[in-house]
Amino acid sequence: MAEQKVILHKDKDVDMAVSISQVTFEHHRQALGIGETKPRISWRFAGNATEWEQSAYELEVVRGTGNNTHIYAQNSSESVLVPWPEAALGTAEQASVRARAHGGAGQASTPWSDWVTVETGLLSTEDWSGAVPIAADNGTEPTGPKRPTLFRKAFGVGSEVASARLYITALGLYEAEINGNRVGDHVLSPGWQSYNHRHVYDTYDVTDLVKSGENAIGITVGEGWYVGRIGFDYTRNGWGDTLGALALLDLTLQNGSAVQVKTDLSWQASSSPILTSDIYDGEKYDSRIEADVAGWSTPSFDASDWLAVKELDPPKGQLMPLDGEPIRKKETISAKNIFKSASNKTLIDFGQNLVGWLNITVEGPAGTNITFHHAEVVVNGELALEPLRTANATDTLILHGNGVQNWEPRFTYHGFRFIQIDGWPEETELTLDSIKAVVVHSDMEQTGWLKTSNDLLNQFHANVRWSMKGNFLSVPTDCPQRDERLGWTGDAHAFGPTSNYLYNTAGFWRGWHRDVWSEMQTNGSMIVPEVVPVIPDHGVTSMPTMATAVWSDVAVGSPWNLYQAFGDKGMLAEHLPQARAWIDTGLPRNEVGLWDRSTFQFGDWLDPKAPPSDPGNATTSGHLVADAYLVRMTEILSEAAQSLGDAALATQYQNQTADLKREFQNAWIGTGNGTGNVTAPPGTALANRTQTAYALAIAFDLFASAEARAAGGKVLQALVAENDYLVGTGFAGTPQLGFALRAVGATEDFYSMLLQTRVPSWLYQVVMNATTTWERWDSLLPDGSTNDSGMTSFNHYAFGAVADWMHQVVGGLAPAEPGWRRVAVAPVPGGDITSAEARFLSPYGEVSSKWTVTDADGFRLAVSVPPNARAIVTLPNANRSTEVGSGYHEFHDPQYVMP
Repeated sequence: MAEQKVILHKDKDVDMAVSISQVTFEHHRQALGIGETKPRISWRFAGNATEWEQSAYELEVVRGTGNNTHIYAQNSSESVLVPWPEAALGTAEQASVRARAHGGAGQASTPWSDWVTVETGLLSTEDWSGAVPIAADNGTEPTGPKRPTLFRKAFGVGSEVASARLYITALGLYEAEINGNRVGDHVLSPGWQSYNHRHVYDTYDVTDLVKSGENAIGITVGEGWYVGRIGFDYTRNGWGDTLGALALLDLTLQNGSAVQVKTDLSWQASSSPILTSDIYDGEKYDSRIEADVAGWSTPSFDASDWLAVKELDPPKGQLMPLDGEPIRKKETISAKNIFKSASNKTLIDFGQNLVGWLNITVEGPAGTNITFHHAEVVVNGELALEPLRTANATDTLILHGNGVQNWEPRFTYHGFRFIQIDGWPEETELTLDSIKAVVVHSDMEQTGWLKTSNDLLNQFHANVRWSMKGNFLSVPTDCPQRDERLGWTGDAHAFGPTSNYLYNTAGFWRGWHRDVWSEMQTNGSMIVPEVVPVIPDHGVTSMPTMATAVWSDVAVGSPWNLYQAFGDKGMLAEHLPQARAWIDTGLPRNEVGLWDRSTFQFGDWLDPKAPPSDPGNATTSGHLVADAYLVRMTEILSEAAQSLGDAALATQYQNQTADLKREFQNAWIGTGNGTGNVTAPPGTALANRTQTAYALAIAFDLFASAEARAAGGKVLQALVAENDYLVGTGFAGTPQLGFALRAVGATEDFYSMLLQTRVPSWLYQVVMNATTTWERWDSLLPDGSTNDSGMTSFNHYAFGAVADWMHQVVGGLAPAEPGWRRVAVAPVPGGDITSAEARFLSPYGEVSSKWTVTDADGFRLAVSVPPNARAIVTLPNANRSTEVGSGYHEFHDPQYVMP
């Protein structure tokens, strides 16, 4: 019936304006202290101008604080990651830039954008001007928790301050103060990296904090990941055994002179009121000690009894700025309910499983010891602590007794929805205002939204976002609550495309992939570890670095996903060596080039039919999964090389792909038609008759012919129906399942799976009151008890990878070319969903798709396309597409009927 469709294009009756809404450098939200000396420039558009395309642009650049400007004009339609037009910036050099874009013939130009400033950081070791890492000159706890340390230095300034920058990092985690005022808003800084290779420092503009006359700077350093308990064997001192600080305060005065305050032997140190602070175990704070250090970061403080400091060895890793965003406090959530447990313990429910910590307001007698236990669920009326394993996840506050106190921890974090409070003072009423939850995560810009007519699906999508926020905390962790919280590569690989829609993750992933590449080179074998960062020496003793499909394949799949999302060929070229090293060198092969059959494989990890205590024992062979991914990863290498203009390399990997595909067919696809109750031609029957096997074979185009692929689709449909439309896939199969069904015309089958509410399904979690996505399909059993397998988390993002399908099929938005300059708008209604709206803040501006379907009016679609972008719109059941330019467009198919 496609020939009878009525398609209308209508622009809103509004002013056809176009402007530049944002100018950015590289992938930084705030370009202060960056490492790129010739930062590429991007600008995002606003407005609803119809069919507007840029034909030329101008960049105006001011170096330093002078008034000498240069304007650079370029006849180009490019507005994303255009080259830096001037000579490279020097260390700590500032420039201001604004942009103006010109339309095509007869089209308007934009006004000049606002001025945006970029400033480099310290680009070499010499730029640190002799600053050295310092530690308190005392012993250190060799095996136990290390008490956080205070460092201070008083200094004088002989003139008014024109500008001041603080460059700082820690051997541990730090917070800085100047004259009693907190520096910046980063938390848990400098975050977690592969510290032996890359050690992040931060840059702060502290001009307003330093004054003429006497000043003081203070730094508090806690354990964090650097020396704290982390990793598989839960020991300490992974990268070092001593807490330390490294800082340079660089001042330019109004009289033109310079002052530098650097960490050296002139500093002093003392113990903090924080007694212990551990990632897994929580923080203990004795506020009675506050009186001893009151005003410690001000110049009037008497530090005569403080310890001297000693110099430490320089950091092993290269000092470099963040590629992404720091961790920040992002929101505060009020308590929803105070209630008693079955054993009369006081519990609080925040209504949302989250990652962060508590903010406490309390008053009580001196010495009152209050403890706060954190957990994700309540089972049988009690806080469920067993899923935390050895993580204590407990904060302790000892009151000083001098009135109302407001406190929150500083160097730990927890994954929790519920807390148990012990020791709350009887003199103070515990109310919903007494305790709030502070949400923290890497401060990425939110870019993607989805809303449908199905409330359960909307809640699930919110759960996916919350799990991403909770686990994108400096590195992509697997869970935020138990004694793990590691950068599992398989989880990251599965979830990457979903993450790239929900948030601008370009800088976040770029930094993490620096660590992936470093770890690959360090182990000498070019194997991608299961977790990145790798905890040195003792951190992987219970699971040595192994080559494993899907997990190790992140070195290929993630850079390609990033390229699709952000269109950054420079970053793709930067990551290509790690992708090639893994496929060419690290991956162990058999005699025909497929995976070595003696290798361990995670396989289709957490297949719902795998034994609870053996989640890798899936119904699909681990080596079938591995070989399928090998074919696709090799094909991606060919596509990446082609995108980078290397035709010879593209052909090399294209030929390898063809060879591997034939070997896959020989190894895993039989010549018979034994495909259950589906009659199929030879070359259709996979060795495992499972959802994952057929989903991968279809999604990765592994069948020898189109006929066999179509027949394989019928088998997959039968498998789904035989399983009553319940999920039958784990980590490897889940991201591909929906796309495989869509590819064979069975989108409605996947809607039936997506909207299921029985276990195993995505919405089962929602009806069980989940507010994040779970590690296991049945982390909480139907009777309300936890899965007792010893590995149960209620905040894992991997199975949220299905949201990628939701964004593309339900919402209808996907990049039609890398970077979203051309957008594919192709929503496909299904299930009981009668409307959906998707929005994505692309590098060009906001693109949106909003559709409704009714019996009376058929299908209606409204599409907004940002200036300098285009959209390819395909209506459901249509046999052709329509390409449109920027602006607002409406489409109508009055004859459309829901399937």
